[in-house]
Amino acid sequence: MICIAFSSFLSHTAFAFDRELRSPPRKLTTEQARVAANNYQKYCALCHGENREGHKNDHAPSLRSKSLMESGIAHQILRPMQYGRVGTAMGGYLDEVGGPMTLAETWDLTYWLFEQAGYDRLKFSTNPVLGDIKRGEVVYQKECASCHGSKGEGVTGPAIMNPSALAHNTDEFIRHAIENGRQNTPMVAFKDKLSSADIDNITAFLRSKSLGWSDETPVLKALPSPEDYIINKQGDDPNFDLKNGMYVLSKDLNAALNANKRMVLLDTRVTSVWQTAHIEGAIPFPYYADLDETVAGIPKDVQIVAYCSCPRAAADHTINRLRQRGYTRTAVLWEGIFGWMNQGFPVRRGDIEGVND
Repeated sequence: MICIAFSSFLSHTAFAFDRELRSPPRKLTTEQARVAANNYQKYCALCHGENREGHKNDHAPSLRSKSLMESGIAHQILRPMQYGRVGTAMGGYLDEVGGPMTLAETWDLTYWLFEQAGYDRLKFSTNPVLGDIKRGEVVYQKECASCHGSKGEGVTGPAIMNPSALAHNTDEFIRHAIENGRQNTPMVAFKDKLSSADIDNITAFLRSKSLGWSDETPVLKALPSPEDYIINKQGDDPNFDLKNGMYVLSKDLNAALNANKRMVLLDTRVTSVWQTAHIEGAIPFPYYADLDETVAGIPKDVQIVAYCSCPRAAADHTINRLRQRGYTRTAVLWEGIFGWMNQGFPVRRGDIEGVND
């Protein structure tokens, strides 16, 4: 049996206490709200309902339920809106992946949905929820599979083992949904039906399927050391043809990786999401970190490619700082990691033991 002990009594019982509130997001202008409302009706209402009630078509979830809209919006809404859910009916609506909305419009629509719901935002951590994976599978098959599918593919409920969803939804976000349900939808709250431990167990089981249906033991991966920064040390230079002298396309980066080209990949997001999903070989290199520390061990004669998820802001910031320090062989992944995933290119979990180690 695969079983992970709780790290402490406090971490196990923390869910029982009221959470702190996050500050509200930025307020939309009247014009931004008008455009967002129109975009919702034009692009979203068919499946999610004219009043955001959900389950009109293709098992689309409610976009007004309290437990969802208080769960750290915006990214849990923004990312699937922008890049879709591979293998589901949810396509990407960001123009850079072929959709109809600009980056600003997707952000505005996300905040419009939050404003319409009218709930406070709760603080959620990025810490893993620990539990008994085998027990979680048993409870999942009994309580959840009839709606979500035996392999999380979605039946009358959404596909909840979709790789892109598991890659950026935190464990606490998933647990909160199980515990509290989705109000005014078929998704009931399980806090009065299942024990706290079994809710943890289901969450751990769902997280274990980030790479598919093979049993892996989640553990935090050790951060790379400087001698591991360069991918394919004996390989040739990729010689990218950069867009606007700055950007490399996902297809070109993937081809270079498959051809074992020599380079350094920088994941400029917070390190906790590097643990959740990153491009194979990438090193955590947060945009806010001290460059004197993070740049150590990276030579100036190797091609450096940085990426983030917004899809370029943090990576642009990082590469511009590196260029100011004389690192001229630098580039940014144009589509960001979610665009990379949307095109079907691989990511790996940082916290799965025994995978590509």
